[in-house]
Amino acid sequence: MNLKIENQVSLGVVAIGDTDLECRVEHGYANSNGVKIHYASLGQGPLIVMIHGFPDHWYTWHYQMEFLASNYQVVAIDMRGYNLSDKPKGVENYDMRSLMGDLHTVIRHLGREKAIILGHDWGGMVAWQFAMHIPDMTEKLIILNLPHPYGLARELAHNPQQQLNSQYARNFQQEKAYESLTPELLSTWVTEARMKEAVKEKYIQALQRSDIQAMLHYYQQNYPREPYVEDTSLSIKLQAPVLLIHGLKDEFLLADALNNTWEWVEKDLTLVTIPTAGHFVHQESADLVTRTIKSWLSR
Repeated sequence: MNLKIENQVSLGVVAIGDTDLECRVEHGYANSNGVKIHYASLGQGPLIVMIHGFPDHWYTWHYQMEFLASNYQVVAIDMRGYNLSDKPKGVENYDMRSLMGDLHTVIRHLGREKAIILGHDWGGMVAWQFAMHIPDMTEKLIILNLPHPYGLARELAHNPQQQLNSQYARNFQQEKAYESLTPELLSTWVTEARMKEAVKEKYIQALQRSDIQAMLHYYQQNYPREPYVEDTSLSIKLQAPVLLIHGLKDEFLLADALNNTWEWVEKDLTLVTIPTAGHFVHQESADLVTRTIKSWLSR
């Protein structure tokens, strides 16, 4: 696949939030073919771009940002449809090509030729695809709780338990699914939002600024549909080193999909499984995940 993306740069900085981290990060926007992508940046050095999943926003990475900013420029984005980024109407605006284009634009906007890409959940899917199709801009790849796309497709095709546990995604693919979801309900999915009222309110506010219909377009446009089949187009070998961290209590993305990941990685693959953590592994095992990332990057 030869991906060509037209980039436009829009400079701008805004001040939001009232926490120490939110006051110290630099908030800005990159213009991805008319769609403004919000980001928060902290630190200096090699660039790490962090991409959240569903239903989340840039602040999900605050543990990792604080810890890694002493050695890197860490930039956490709001994906399109979420929080302070634009929310274009129409499911076609949430195809994988557009999502990869947003990441491409942010890297170029920051004046870099390549970056270390770190993604969780849908952010992990975008990161995998970006590394497959735009390898020259992918220095290293770090994925949290999102198996390789081919592994997930294989399990959906052959693993009845994964098919059963993916019912939520089939529900989200229904045209009116967004009508039954609220920011308050979605905030309960995020592990950190359960910890204390102030953090929960932060997530509710971010989801209130988001477009729930747009968030579900990710599933409608990109998640495999029945009848499930193995997609051999996803078996492209990655050229970047890969760190794959997976909380084994994840009920949505089962660990069986991790098998044979090494067959789709040309360079070294480091696989770390955490038996006590679930889907939001970077929050549930924040210290272990962050120190693992820093150690792996410093090799």
